[in-house]
Amino acid sequence: MAKKRKRSSDAAAAVEKSDEFAPQRPERTLFGFKEKPADDEEAEVKPASEGEEDAAAAAAAAPFRNKEKVLVTCSRRINYRYRHLMQNVVSLLPHAKKDSKVESKQSKGNALNELLELRSCSSCLFFECRKQKDLYLWMVKSPGGPSVKFLVNAVHTMEELKLTGNHLKGSRPLITFSTNFDGQPHWQLVKEMLTQIFATPKDHRKAKPFHDHVFVFSIVDDHVWFRNYQISVPHNEIDKVDKGGLDKMTLVEVGPRFCLNPIKIFGGSFGGPTLYENPFYVSPNQIRALEKRKKAGQYAKKVKAKVRRKMHEMENTLEPDEFAELWKGED
Repeated sequence: MAKKRKRSSDAAAAVEKSDEFAPQRPERTLFGFKEKPADDEEAEVKPASEGEEDAAAAAAAAPFRNKEKVLVTCSRRINYRYRHLMQNVVSLLPHAKKDSKVESKQSKGNALNELLELRSCSSCLFFECRKQKDLYLWMVKSPGGPSVKFLVNAVHTMEELKLTGNHLKGSRPLITFSTNFDGQPHWQLVKEMLTQIFATPKDHRKAKPFHDHVFVFSIVDDHVWFRNYQISVPHNEIDKVDKGGLDKMTLVEVGPRFCLNPIKIFGGSFGGPTLYENPFYVSPNQIRALEKRKKAGQYAKKVKAKVRRKMHEMENTLEPDEFAELWKGED
């Protein structure tokens, strides 16, 4: 079929519509649409140098926004107990992102750095399990580092402890540290990394504006011990707590529990120059080898005792009994 010709009136209306255009949509931010400032027209008239100065001044006046995101993942062939611990940590951090398991090889650092870049994360908690017995925790700041490698001991998950404490999921925690974190430089670095990773960013979309639990990090015997407590407040009208009335507040443990033994601190992300090495660290393989040697020593003692007994019997033979064959003929 032949196409219909446009009328002259329609063509004129199309020309008029082409001249009209929709107003420019304002820039969208995390808080909504950003209104265009009224001084934009004046800024367009100003020369480029003055505009650059205004942009720099506006950037300097803008408040800092914490966009910390933590990637939490683990290695393959991880034990079920350690996997439950990782899930407990993810439930405590509303700004955490989970990802699939990563193969524990020499090239795991490159793979995890690429994964951090793809997921737009600035920190990483990597649970590495070896021989289905030993759990290592990599605490990393990406992409420039530093990174800390811990050996995880004394693991107790929430499901295992069955404690009475309970707090709101996604609420912001209070983070407390023992005073000996400020004693040495490597502990100061560990404290700063723990603060950045475990502190929930302000105005995060998954966080709730309540402080109803406390993360406690303390150093005992050169190990970092972690505890999580609920801040329990009485709800009766009579026992209502005033501002600053801390004497009526109590702490109830929620869990999980674990202990971190620092091994090394590296200058880069998953590697780099060694900034600190723990002189008191003994690997679990060495501990198991010593235990095997002790057991092997006990077995060797038993074998030597049997040999000594046989030699003693051969050297001190018993004299034949004169009454041994006395009653044999009467059967």
